[in-house]
Amino acid sequence: MEKIILHITGMHCVSCSSNIERALSKKNGINEANVNFARKSANITFNSKKINNESIIKEIKNLGFQAITQKDYSKQSKLKNAEIITYKKNFIFAAIFGLPIFYLTMGPMIGLPINTGIAAYNISIQTIATTIIILLSSSIWIHGARNLLKFRPNMDSLIFLGTSTAYFYSLIVSILYLFNFINTYPHIYFESAAFILIFITLGKYLEALSKGKAGNAIEKLIGLQPKSATLIVNEQEIQTSISKVKKGDVLLVRPGEKIPVDGKVIDGYSGVDEKAITGESIPVEKFKGSTIIGATINKTGVLKIKATRVGSDTTLAQIIKTVEEALSTKAPIQLLADKVAFYFVPSVLGIALITLIMWIIFSASSVLALKAFVAVLIIACPCALGLATPTAVMVGTGLSARNGILIKTSKALEIAQTINTVIFDKTGTLTIGEPKLTHILKTTNNNASEDEILKLAASIEKNSEHPLAKAVLKEAKNKKIKLLNVSEFTAIPGKGVIGIINKGKILLGTKKLILDNKIPINTINNQLKKLEAGGKTTMILAYKNKIIGLLALRDTIKKESKEVIKKLKKQGKQVIIITGDNSKVASAIAKELGVNNVIAEVLPNNKASEVKKLQKLGKKVAMIGDGINDAPALAQADLGIALSSGTDIAMETGEIVLIKNDLRDVIKAINISKRTLTKIKQNLFWAFIYNIIGIPIAAGALYPFLGWQLNPAIAGAAMAFSSVSVVTNSLLLKKINTDS
Repeated sequence: MEKIILHITGMHCVSCSSNIERALSKKNGINEANVNFARKSANITFNSKKINNESIIKEIKNLGFQAITQKDYSKQSKLKNAEIITYKKNFIFAAIFGLPIFYLTMGPMIGLPINTGIAAYNISIQTIATTIIILLSSSIWIHGARNLLKFRPNMDSLIFLGTSTAYFYSLIVSILYLFNFINTYPHIYFESAAFILIFITLGKYLEALSKGKAGNAIEKLIGLQPKSATLIVNEQEIQTSISKVKKGDVLLVRPGEKIPVDGKVIDGYSGVDEKAITGESIPVEKFKGSTIIGATINKTGVLKIKATRVGSDTTLAQIIKTVEEALSTKAPIQLLADKVAFYFVPSVLGIALITLIMWIIFSASSVLALKAFVAVLIIACPCALGLATPTAVMVGTGLSARNGILIKTSKALEIAQTINTVIFDKTGTLTIGEPKLTHILKTTNNNASEDEILKLAASIEKNSEHPLAKAVLKEAKNKKIKLLNVSEFTAIPGKGVIGIINKGKILLGTKKLILDNKIPINTINNQLKKLEAGGKTTMILAYKNKIIGLLALRDTIKKESKEVIKKLKKQGKQVIIITGDNSKVASAIAKELGVNNVIAEVLPNNKASEVKKLQKLGKKVAMIGDGINDAPALAQADLGIALSSGTDIAMETGEIVLIKNDLRDVIKAINISKRTLTKIKQNLFWAFIYNIIGIPIAAGALYPFLGWQLNPAIAGAAMAFSSVSVVTNSLLLKKINTDS
């Protein structure tokens, strides 16, 4: 079985995606089709022996849509922007032409001066303005009519029927009146057709504008990959395209450059910043024999590497693939919309047709029959349904934005209330993400002060390329310590540094460095074990063949981390820390934060796998992170929350972004999301209740008892009122307390 992800244009509603999904699923050779309306994508699993990519794309085209491969990101981005611009222009012009219709129809109700004596003038203006609005919304009519003819009715079909019936009915009676075939001023419903289309166009514009920018995340991930590499051939340096690099090639990477591909160091020494990929907070020393990851940054020395994984096999490529697949799945909230589209549209069409036939049979009046038919279609037109979600989302996201929280997807709104497991990335999320000198300890029988130990350590580190050197030098600078001159400086990869200060040999580095120089460490074993158990990276300082101090460094915890974890646990949520750091560091951080569950030394691709494992156990998982390495897990999680201080990739992939980087906003985000979803459900209830009550009345249920039939104009007003009630209910979100 093979998989293909396609970007689909031309979908107007969830029933469009349902129609494509059903049609593809019936196609021989296609095993599974998952069409995501929100992302305008299709994730298709198929048997390449029975069907190919071109045939699948052709099948989608036959359904009235266009499809391109998801990897054509530049074309996809242009199509998306063009769609947004088109909806915006159409709405603006439709609203402008809707103003005279509003004035002529609603003016008398609010006391505006209207010359009702010039009936022909008023009718002509409404006819022309409504015709222009229909032309601006022609795609809805064309798409709705096409789906009707193919017996796949969708929301556009219902809008088409309701607005076209109101328009043509009004047009016919207007012509009959203007040419004196009837003498009584007719009931016309141009405003119903016009305002329905204006509202729907606005809804489509807002929907297109707010739809996930997840595709941008993949574009930016691809942007991380260097475009070129320095290839070494016969001792000559040759600049070549990254696409031409093959497994086994030898590459040169200078300081400040990105590592082109995954590989192994065959010569050189440097510190490499892997934080974005692995989550490791401290730059990692690389020397001969070290493995190296593509798209990480070479910080200091020159490296010569041998390519081991290129193209689609690199770590970055695998991350891209994971994010792409996770984002192409369907958001849970769409399931409700799919069911609504599947049952609502044909049901309303059936009711309207039955109403028309019954009135013709029992009343023998085509006028009464047409009025009832139009009333049913207009009152059932899904304006309130269309506004139910976007209005609540707009208010909810506006409220969250004022609190420094960006909520990006409807999925976040649905899932937040069901989250029972929260996974925190450690580096840069719970911690600051930079090493800090936390302890300076003098050894037994040593009279040197902390400042004297720091002075010697910083003096030797000023010449070092070691990734921890900056933290030591920063502390010395903060204390305004004057450094000493160092001679005969030597850096020993993986061990530390050696030099001469005031004719005395000085060493700073690992336990192995000290032992290699025949200096006993038995006096500091207990101190070393204690520091390492606390998750600290420890350097040993020896001067004149005597250990005089220990320097411990660690990534520091953010001040609000404890508070947030405490609140989440109080809410009954399981809290887990996941990190690429070593287990000792991770366990020490977890212990300090009161977290019992730790998953350490996790590779980037495996973070998403760990999330999947929890989901298979029935957990609803929220992932909180800030790095590129977190992107697959953020996409895989039921709810992805990213910090804005992190990478653009994490922010694009996360469905919620914490603008202020304050973890306390996690609690606020969950509360706002819960309340917003509650409002969406309330809005959907009101939208449906209007239809449940209104459709039978519009069909004439009260006529046998009261002799009263619902006028299409009143049906239009009821429809408008349902929309107003939905918007008003959404606006009440502004008054909620985000802290509880």
